[in-house]
Amino acid sequence: MWVICTNPAHSWINSNRIPEILNNLEYLVVQDMFHTTETAQLADLILPAAGCGEKDGTFINSERRIGILQKALIPPGDAKPDFEIFQIIAKTWGCVDLFKNWTHPEAAFNIIKKLTKGLPWDITGIKSYNMIIEQGGIQWPYPESISELPEQEGRLLADGKFFHPDSKAKFIYEDVAPAPEEPDEKYPFILLTGRGCVGHWHTNTRTGKVSILNKMCPTEPYVEINQQDAEKLNIKDGQLVIVSSRRGNVKVKAAVGNKTKVRNLFIPMHFAEANQLTYPSFDEYSKQPAFKYAAVNISPI
Repeated sequence: MWVICTNPAHSWINSNRIPEILNNLEYLVVQDMFHTTETAQLADLILPAAGCGEKDGTFINSERRIGILQKALIPPGDAKPDFEIFQIIAKTWGCVDLFKNWTHPEAAFNIIKKLTKGLPWDITGIKSYNMIIEQGGIQWPYPESISELPEQEGRLLADGKFFHPDSKAKFIYEDVAPAPEEPDEKYPFILLTGRGCVGHWHTNTRTGKVSILNKMCPTEPYVEINQQDAEKLNIKDGQLVIVSSRRGNVKVKAAVGNKTKVRNLFIPMHFAEANQLTYPSFDEYSKQPAFKYAAVNISPI
């Protein structure tokens, strides 16, 4: 397995099983800026990758806008842009001919552009990197048939035509399914996870290393518990507690207050402890993991 720019040993549901699963691989490669991530610590080989200000290329954000990365710094040490790492691996594997058109990042972008022709995300109308830079980013779709740039905040599907043969949307009608596991006498609380602080991001790989952000946000894992529940269980604010599910147990600090409802607990996803408790199931249609709901218990230490 070759993991690029992600940290599943932290972010996957029921993550207690991840070391066992990854250790069953013949070989694990992790390509990342940091060797300190939970996944990198399990790797057989770490490929040091350059950061976003240390390489050229394109990216697409969640509003479909294609933007340009422009190199401002030299990557430190042996770190290389992902583009160069792929080239080196291709040469090592003896398949460099397949990458002969990868002369530079813009050439790779042009290959992607050709592949989109006639598809819902067609971007064949983008002539060059300079065009993207001049426009401050360009949203897809942008096919060659468009004679002029659309508004900067283009709405997808504004014409009422969806990406199906009959141009109509497909709705899935389904009864609300029961939770994969319900609270019971042994695990009477519902655990929720999500963003905990504006200074934290995803698995805290980078934001956890920034001193000013660490002053803004808690640096140790915590669980939010309602004041009423805390009083019944004799849990004090800042006290160490054990939160347990059918998957495992974690030791965290209690944050007593009224942010959560009675019989609900909240642990920010930015701490690895959260996903040591989450339930391993997926939505039938979207395949989204069940990060948001698990039956747990809590007790003071």
